[in-house]
Amino acid sequence: MFDPRLSKPPLLAMALVKRFVPLLDRVLVQKLKPEAKTASGILLPDSAAKKAATNFAKVMAIGPGNRTKEGKVLPMGVKVGDKIVIPEYGGMTLKFDDEEYHVFRDEDIMGILNEE
Repeated sequence: MFDPRLSKPPLLAMALVKRFVPLLDRVLVQKLKPEAKTASGILLPDSAAKKAATNFAKVMAIGPGNRTKEGKVLPMGVKVGDKIVIPEYGGMTLKFDDEEYHVFRDEDIMGILNEE
């Protein structure tokens, strides 16, 4: 389903992301665009809208998981398509065709946003 907060349709975004495969416990995310309007219909100024949703992102790709000393693969805490909360600072920024993505470690992700 198309998420209007992402600037490109999912198929096009996924084609761009296929060029980058995260290793180990890395997670490739795209920050969600902030809502310009509240649930009650009040328009927010740009500064308030940017601050409101800068820590929400959608998981675009994940690595296979980190390994233990014995060589077993630890499962990832998120899956592709999850909406997550990320830290305000940290991670690494990547650009694919004028779109900005970020790479975080699985352990840096704060939580998963469940749909109501």
